[in-house]
Amino acid sequence: MRRAWLAASLLVGGCLMGPDYKRPEVPAPADYRGATAGTAGASIADKDWVEVFPDPTLHELIRTALRQNRDVAIAAARIEQAQAQLGITRADQLPQLNIGLAAGRERVAAGLAPANTTNLFQAQASASWALDFWGKFRRASEAARADLLSSEWNRRAVIATLVANVASAYYQLLALDLELEISKSTLASRRESLGLTQLQESHGTVSILDVRQAEQLLYTATETIIDVERRTEQEENLINVLLGQNPGPVPRGRRLIEQPHDAVIPAGLPSALLARRPDIQVQEARLIAANARIGVARAAYFPSISLTGGGGFQSADLGDLLNGSSGFWSIIGSLTQTIFDGGRIKAGVKLAEAQKQELLFTYQQTIFEAFREVSDALVGYRKLREFREQQELLTKSAQDASAISEQRYRGGAASYLEVLDANTRAFTAELNLAQAQLNELLSLVQLYSALGGGWQSAG
Repeated sequence: MRRAWLAASLLVGGCLMGPDYKRPEVPAPADYRGATAGTAGASIADKDWVEVFPDPTLHELIRTALRQNRDVAIAAARIEQAQAQLGITRADQLPQLNIGLAAGRERVAAGLAPANTTNLFQAQASASWALDFWGKFRRASEAARADLLSSEWNRRAVIATLVANVASAYYQLLALDLELEISKSTLASRRESLGLTQLQESHGTVSILDVRQAEQLLYTATETIIDVERRTEQEENLINVLLGQNPGPVPRGRRLIEQPHDAVIPAGLPSALLARRPDIQVQEARLIAANARIGVARAAYFPSISLTGGGGFQSADLGDLLNGSSGFWSIIGSLTQTIFDGGRIKAGVKLAEAQKQELLFTYQQTIFEAFREVSDALVGYRKLREFREQQELLTKSAQDASAISEQRYRGGAASYLEVLDANTRAFTAELNLAQAQLNELLSLVQLYSALGGGWQSAG
């Protein structure tokens, strides 16, 4: 009895073809290049995005995007597809049971004798079971589970990207608002300057050339306003697409220069990046699935073993259908072995192994790219902050120079060409400062995303 139970267990359980998955060795650096000393513990990516981007208006925009964005909906639909596929694959490991009922009449010719007409009633049940002796179906289920995990991580990657895109677009919109504010203030100042210059020209104290130069300053500010207004509406349209809605105005919260962000951003340990970055997890899940499919391909070398059975009742009289004499049954075990297939199975195994090798390289490359992105983002955030600080000094100096040149012109110590040059430099410096403030915030978004933040919570 014990031997029979052991034989049955081996027949049902069998063995697993193909290699078991082992995570590949990937050398991780001890620390990120560009990381600030003393920030290797916690990471900013462990924080919820509502903490990283503390603007209530931006919070609402991101929440709306997470509810309505079509890319997120597509990713969720793919998870449902993977769940269904896993259910289909798992079902291959289980017996299939069927029942059937039939009723009818049959007329059979009998030569010279009258034809014989009879009733036919039948009730039957059947079962079939393809035994997973070589682990083909279990490896297929392992691959399907990995595909499901890949789709779940892909959804998280979509969410993280969406959070970063909405935050970036919002900051760009605020930068355009700041540029518009600067341009309108400059326009008002230049309109006043043009009026005074025209008045002086009418009294003969300055030439018409000074008037034309003052007009150039005015027209430069005017065309800048027109261009900024165009870009603003287009940026609002982009944000609305991310939000899953039609083009329209977008609400604002804090001004660009009022968006808080720390001077030093903790990056955490590089080894934690492997578990946090969704794109790395996606590639590893795909690698696991490819590894399991090698076992599926190798199992084709071995015989297919199946059991089928059926039984039921058949009678010409409905009242006699369930009598013991009308019963029938059958049990059949079968073994099928491929003898010649022209190298199909061998090629299938090679294909599965080559696909795994490709995904292994893709997984490793994704990790290296992730480390590079973090290092680039760290140095970018630090240097862009330093650049913004220098741009602030440059802007202040240019504004002072513009004011001094205006005074010198009024006192007759300088030409209007000097005013034109100084005013243009100041206007350009103010716009560049707005861009520098934007770039610093965008680098924060980039760093948060590169470290794998943004998907952990819906806020």
